[in-house]
Amino acid sequence: MQKILFVGAGSMAEALIHGWVEQKVIPSQNIYITNRSNHERLVKLNESYSVNILEDNAFISEMDLIILATKPKDIFHAMERIQPFISPNTAVLSVLAGIPINTIEEGIGKRPIARVMPNTSATIGMSASGIAFNAQVDDYQKVLYLQLLKAIGIVIEVEEDKLHAVTALSGSGPAYLYYLMEAWEAVGAEFGLTKEIVRELMVQTIAGSAAMLQSGNEEPNVLRRKVTSPGGTTEAGIHALESNRFNEAIYACVKSAEARSRELANGQ
Repeated sequence: MQKILFVGAGSMAEALIHGWVEQKVIPSQNIYITNRSNHERLVKLNESYSVNILEDNAFISEMDLIILATKPKDIFHAMERIQPFISPNTAVLSVLAGIPINTIEEGIGKRPIARVMPNTSATIGMSASGIAFNAQVDDYQKVLYLQLLKAIGIVIEVEEDKLHAVTALSGSGPAYLYYLMEAWEAVGAEFGLTKEIVRELMVQTIAGSAAMLQSGNEEPNVLRRKVTSPGGTTEAGIHALESNRFNEAIYACVKSAEARSRELANGQ
């Protein structure tokens, strides 16, 4: 890929730019950015990562890959804006929640299109991404897409319909964990612990637990039972989670996010 254009310059676009530039996957001079109206945002990204601001839409025809990274509600206007200039040979990578490939094909024509749901941990090369391809993506192009995404974390190919679940789980997942951290910090403060102490303890706890799971030696329920001594503190905490319907809350969280992804796919 020689030249890449980001259509949209929000947090996900920045996460990908940061990850690719930091990992030296794509030279910053090969990355171009554009959005609908917020020029100050473009200037900020230009100053932070030395990427190029697209000044002339005619230059879109020279792009090898276009990354659709607008807000879902803005994608139709964005496709209308770029469609007259996009080359038939240009591939597309969409990071839009809920917007299906056939909608993109209707907006800018059938061409190699991949739809991916990364997360903002791409910034530090630790994204968890799900990806789906249309029929126009050949094996060589698939390798290129996967190389780009493996440079910023892990990527797993799924059927497009399953991207709704991926969005609800790993796409939105960082926010759920940050929300949990906020709760831990708040309760820690009630016991007289500073936010800094709680964060250091719990970040390491999350990292250690993730490493244990990543080793793949034991299932989560086995690891949980090993921590939970009968009559001990962990058991008391688990009982409190159960009595407050923790599992139901998690189910509701993920199912609501998955349902919202489907609503976006239907233009709602």
